Amino acid sequence: MRKRSHRVRAVLAGVATAVLGLAGCDAAAGGSSGTGAHTPSPSPTPAWDTSPGSIAAVGDSITRGFDACTVLADCPEVSWATGTSAEVDSLAVRLLGRTRAAGHSWNHAVTGALMADLAGQMTKAAAHRPDLVTVMAGANDACRATTSAMTPVADFRAQFERAMATLRQAAPKAQVYVASVPDLKRLWSQGRTNPLGKQVWKLGLCPSMLGDADATDAAATLRRNTVEKRVEAYNEVLAEVCAKDRRCRFDGGAVHAYRFGTAQLSPWDWFHPSVDGQARLAEIAYRKITTRAA
Repeated sequence: MRKRSHRVRAVLAGVATAVLGLAGCDAAAGGSSGTGAHTPSPSPTPAWDTSPGSIAAVGDSITRGFDACTVLADCPEVSWATGTSAEVDSLAVRLLGRTRAAGHSWNHAVTGALMADLAGQMTKAAAHRPDLVTVMAGANDACRATTSAMTPVADFRAQFERAMATLRQAAPKAQVYVASVPDLKRLWSQGRTNPLGKQVWKLGLCPSMLGDADATDAAATLRRNTVEKRVEAYNEVLAEVCAKDRRCRFDGGAVHAYRFGTAQLSPWDWFHPSVDGQARLAEIAYRKITTRAA
């Protein structure tokens, strides 16, 4: 009996040691004693779909093809995003084919829209359950009557975040392509050589940049430089907010960097993209969207 009792105590001691050892390993490896809980791994970034099957566009006059076909009028058929014109070969046509694009692309951009209007447009776009939403907005936030009337950067950020949240609530899996705001100062420098364009500018087209088009004094230079810096700040916001969304891709500043020449500007206002300019925007978007790595 005594020998058997010694053997039993030895076995129990060994089991206890083993159990304590395992408990110590769990505590060291998992940081939690007794629960076995582990910190979940972050969700992987979804693979970018380079061949979306439907497209909805939101934004402002550029996406509406304003002044591309006739003076002071929209021309959505030449829109870089959803147009049907063979001269433009829009993003929708390039991605979906001409026949499919007609029934699987929607343009909810509005001429004159500000970033504050984007959430409402996103609601309309999301109703289609699109695979891809294109965004080109922000120029009108800089194109105000005065530089002091430009949308503050903090407001611009909050408005874009609200627009993205609106889309995500209704269409959580939609991909988003965000185009940068064009270089308004370059558009002024190109268009100011055209007398007709400058007459159209006097009707109130982007006065913060285009007002007193021929003035190059210190005040005019400061005004234009102020607009230029605000556009750069807007583009930083677009990049930063987009980067926080796993299904969003910013153009990396490609539209802002594109050097629009006179051939790419409206023959009526020498500021908005012409048909050729719309085609260049479509090319930029197509390259960015069909590249596998962002």
